[in-house]
Amino acid sequence: MTETLQGRHIVVTGGTGALGGAVVGRLLEQGAICHVPNAHAAAPQQFPFTAHDNVKLAHNVDLSDSAKVEAFYAQVPALWGSIHLAGGFTMAPVEKIESASFAEMMDTNARTTFLCSRAAIRSMLALGTSGRIVNVTARAGLDPRRGAGMVAYTASKAAVAAMTVAMAEELKAKGILVNAVAPSTLDTPANRADMPDADFSKWVSLEAAAEAIAYLASPANQAMSGTLVPLYGRA
Repeated sequence: MTETLQGRHIVVTGGTGALGGAVVGRLLEQGAICHVPNAHAAAPQQFPFTAHDNVKLAHNVDLSDSAKVEAFYAQVPALWGSIHLAGGFTMAPVEKIESASFAEMMDTNARTTFLCSRAAIRSMLALGTSGRIVNVTARAGLDPRRGAGMVAYTASKAAVAAMTVAMAEELKAKGILVNAVAPSTLDTPANRADMPDADFSKWVSLEAAAEAIAYLASPANQAMSGTLVPLYGRA
């Protein structure tokens, strides 16, 4: 029988967000122990798992700070998987993108993914664990022609995609599987508020995205690595 996530320790960055809550919920259903770094002093009120026995929250963790990331991962026992949902989004015509805004997108999306992946890989190599890493790129990161009007975001997500494939190739002999999902538009309350006239039925549900991510992070995934999984729904 294929091993399960029962009792396995998994980091979920961005775990207190909309997608994060769905992913943490799915992992908990499968018996995982979820370690969730939070940039603030407390989890947001809408996060439903604050008091759950198998959710370990760590507050005031800046994922763009190398030292804080390393310290966070150092206290996670027997790390099996690391899922990187933390990120940001911005839109602007290219001529109006300031250097600081471009740097912020690269830090929020690409730098955090790199630092967390590196820390997770160091832990897995030290433990001799054939673990799992799951990143989140975007449809525009795979098809930059869709990145018109959001060049900084597109560049940062394309960097995530490239890192994912390169890390998978580097680590395949170690048994560490590295993949990413590439959503189009996720059906979140924030997206519905920002785009009230859109056809929500074409968007990707949080449950569907969480199911795909949980599979990639599980022992059931025995062969997929270096894969950028399109989650486009009907878009």
